[in-house]
This record gives sequence, C-alpha cells and structure tokens, in this order.
Amino acid sequence: MDIRLATNLDRDDIRNIHLSVFPEGEREIVSNLAIRLLSEETTPQTISLVAEADGAVVGHIAFSPVTIKYNKVWKGYILAPLAVKPEYQKRQIGSKLIESGLEQLSTMGVHALFVYGDPKYYGKFGFNAELASSYSPPYELQYPFGWQAMTLNKGISTESTVQISCVDPLNDATLW
Repeated sequence: MDIRLATNLDRDDIRNIHLSVFPEGEREIVSNLAIRLLSEETTPQTISLVAEADGAVVGHIAFSPVTIKYNKVWKGYILAPLAVKPEYQKRQIGSKLIESGLEQLSTMGVHALFVYGDPKYYGKFGFNAELASSYSPPYELQYPFGWQAMTLNKGISTESTVQISCVDPLNDATLW
C-alpha cells in the first residue's frame, strides 16, 4: 500500500470511496465535501491524501486549516472526511492515512488537530474531548461527544473557549 497526495485525477475514485462507505443521507454530502476540499485553495494548504492498493485508490483523507479569532500565530487543522473502501477495511489503511497526515502536519508546525467522529476510533491516535473543550466548532453538534482534538506542537493555549472557523466546504451545518 502507498499513500500519496491526491490530485484532481483522483476525483472519481475519491467520490466513489465516500459513496460506498457512508450511509444514505450522508454519502452525497460527504463525497461532495471530499471533492470540494480537493480543489479548495487555502492558506495554509488543505491536504488531501489517498491510499493505493492493488493498483487502485482505496482510501482517502483530508485535512483542512481552521482559524481562531485574534490569534494569527496559532495553526489548527481538522480531519474530515476519512473513508476506506469496505473491502479494504480492517487492514490499517485508515490508520496509515491518519498517521501520514499527522506526520505532515507536525512538520508544518500545526498546534492542534480536530476531528468530529467516533471517540473509540480516534482516541487510539491521541484525540480527546478534553482538549477540544477549549474550542467550539462552527455549528452545534448532533453528537457533542464526537468533538475531539489533539496537540501536535506545544506553544499556544487558550484561557477560555474560542470558536474555530473552517474553510468554506466545511461551513455546512448538515456536516456537523
């Protein structure tokens, strides 16, 4: 298995991965998010990675920048979305995509990484709700227990709860 940066040539594969994984009612929203993030021009950059196995793209993950008001030095990202084709799940592909992204973000000096997902899964990588509690997501959460964060590079802490702002494709209340 290889992990590499995704390109626009991967659009159909990325869309199909997310369509095959997410349930009815979510699959179109999430696959559209993945495609929009692939071509989103952001500073700092949005990172979109794919996993290849058996000559095909079998997994995808995206990391996009988030900001907080009044602090231009702080660097944050959010992991969303992540998907691995059903027939390739349980092979650590999702874990390797996350670890590859963590490595890249750490070298970029990112302070915090957020995720909105299953605490049992993401907790294995060091995400936790305690750190996330200092940061409010942009929308009210349907499942507040899923809001988690991890520290990648120490440096900047918050004294009170601050709200994060996301890139445009994530500014959709139906994703939260």
